[in-house]
Amino acid sequence: MPIPAPNLYPAFNIVRLSHVELMVTDLAASRAFYVDTLGLQVTDEDDQVIYLRAMEERGHHCMILRKGGTPEVNSLSYKLYSEDDLDKARDWFAAKGLPVEWVTRPYQGRTLRTTDLFGSPMEFYFKMDRLQPIHQKYALYHGVKPLRIDHFNCFSPDVDESVAFYNEMGFRVTEYTEDEESGNLWAAWMHRKGGIHDIAFTNGRGPRLHHTAFWVPTPLNIIDLLDLMSTTGYLSNIERGPGRHGISNAFFLYILDPDGHRIEIYCSDYQTVDPDLEPIKWDLTDPQRQTLWGAPAPKSWFEHGSAFAGVDSRDSKMKAQPIIAP
Repeated sequence: MPIPAPNLYPAFNIVRLSHVELMVTDLAASRAFYVDTLGLQVTDEDDQVIYLRAMEERGHHCMILRKGGTPEVNSLSYKLYSEDDLDKARDWFAAKGLPVEWVTRPYQGRTLRTTDLFGSPMEFYFKMDRLQPIHQKYALYHGVKPLRIDHFNCFSPDVDESVAFYNEMGFRVTEYTEDEESGNLWAAWMHRKGGIHDIAFTNGRGPRLHHTAFWVPTPLNIIDLLDLMSTTGYLSNIERGPGRHGISNAFFLYILDPDGHRIEIYCSDYQTVDPDLEPIKWDLTDPQRQTLWGAPAPKSWFEHGSAFAGVDSRDSKMKAQPIIAP
């Protein structure tokens, strides 16, 4: 199926992805992982929730860890350009028959909660409390030295439909994988902020969150994290990598938090701000699409994901298979 033409004038304007809210079963264990090991900064916490930000971020949080009985995802959130865009977004989702409600969120202004076409929970806001910069407070840098949240990746039961829906919201495709036999999309990378992606879609049982990614300064930071994790009790949490993707050209590492939520550590992709930038096409059978060096991903990478709270997932429409490590 052809990639849709970029929609440069959507009904409302999204700046970028903003933050994710994860339900975790052991708040202390999650704090040890995200704060003490990865190096995210605590901006507020109590015995039920922890708010985190990365080193370059001025907004109050990029991740919320909330204590709960089941590991799942409460929402994926996005920042809009203006207050007016909130009302435009509300009208756009309502016109599609999707649920819309105004919700109250700490440290944020007016917030719209809705879903995408498959039920993935989405929240939109314009104002978030701003904090003092810490990017030059180098005494705070530790762990993998995370600079900012970079993207979400979600399992979709129909990547073609997901791409069409998010294209209407102004997300532009940068790279994609197509199954030559069916002509359907296996995966696609879509952005708003001028990188490779704010969100990507991977074929699979969904909707589910595949991973949340954080940008770090250099590949050496990833090596440092591997040394740290392998000697502090987190060896089994290392799932895939390090390596360099063919798609995006980014250096990567995939790890699992104590509840199994997947995190990617990510750097070195490229700029995509030109509105007429042509998407790069990859074949599903190309071994370099997953890893430029040819190493295939493990089976868990194609099957394991985090459920969205209260959302039923369904099998994908595609039966094609990528290359999987033995």
